[in-house]
Amino acid sequence: MRFLQQLPGRGIPVDEISAAASGGRHWPQSVVWQLETSGMQAFADKNWRSIAVIYTVTFSPTLDFVVGVNHFRTGVINRTTSENVYPGGKGVNVSIALKNFGYENTALGFTAGFTGAEIKRLLHGIGVQNNFINVENGMSRVNMKIVSDSETAINGQGPQITDEDIGTLYARLRCLVDGDYLVLAGHIPDTLPPTMYEQVLQFLQGRNLNVIVDAEKELLTGTLKYRPWLIKPNRDELGDLFDVKILSREDAVPYARKLQEKGARNVLVSLGGDGAVLLSEDGTIYSSDALKGNVVSTVGAGDSMVAGFIAGYLGSGGDYETAFRKGMCAGAASSFSLVIPDARQVDYMMRISHFDISIRR
Repeated sequence: MRFLQQLPGRGIPVDEISAAASGGRHWPQSVVWQLETSGMQAFADKNWRSIAVIYTVTFSPTLDFVVGVNHFRTGVINRTTSENVYPGGKGVNVSIALKNFGYENTALGFTAGFTGAEIKRLLHGIGVQNNFINVENGMSRVNMKIVSDSETAINGQGPQITDEDIGTLYARLRCLVDGDYLVLAGHIPDTLPPTMYEQVLQFLQGRNLNVIVDAEKELLTGTLKYRPWLIKPNRDELGDLFDVKILSREDAVPYARKLQEKGARNVLVSLGGDGAVLLSEDGTIYSSDALKGNVVSTVGAGDSMVAGFIAGYLGSGGDYETAFRKGMCAGAASSFSLVIPDARQVDYMMRISHFDISIRR
């Protein structure tokens, strides 16, 4: 009997996969890759997949080197009080948070060099499945985050992604089917066009996907004609799109509505200490002040909010208020710590937090 390798030392009989396909059983994404590469693409479609799968795409994953420094100053030698290294990049952060919240997913994107190998090693260590494409030229970014009286960041450039690499990404996206979730998040290397996310969605056009876009400027606006399920600009990103200052949640509403008119189904705007506002596709506006706590670092807070929103939506059977609440709690829990929160922390915040949510229809 022929086997497809799922994990080292383990295999799944092809005959068993065929039987599972006819019965609607859901196999892990690692098996899907094996089905595709063994010429069995027919199984990697909606005829045998029984539940939605979540994918994230990070074009430039990072190693985040987060250091604490007392009263950081430029032009002098500063000594660290703490040092931590984490896998990062917005899509990667969403993958980690979803895994922490109990939702299996696959992280896609591009890695290179010894830093790319370390990103994959760290993700493997925490159980986050990935299928990154190895890029020949350059190295994955190292981003330094200095946590002091204020936050300072120094971000690397990332590897050189070629047209051939992009073609490999498209090949890996072919297994997406109706109902799947696809998160496109964060920075892309300067060598790629600002229409990159738009090109990805053009390639996937015709599939009924739940697309989440967390990006800025053209990288975001180019996707709107493909009706993404959720976009999440922050206050500054929303203001930059319309050349205005967003000073309050109420200020954000008309501009979020403009993005809906351009095609976005749901618009979630984060405003830091001023809370967040959600315009859902059914016309409801959810608005809440920020949850109270001691902010340690805002790195990854927006990504945790996106993951919390997805988890809340799926866990509640599609209730937008629950998704909004869980997104708020996940983002807050992340900002109160140096690490991405787990399910226990977020559930605790859901129980104890007082939400000052206003709902308008």
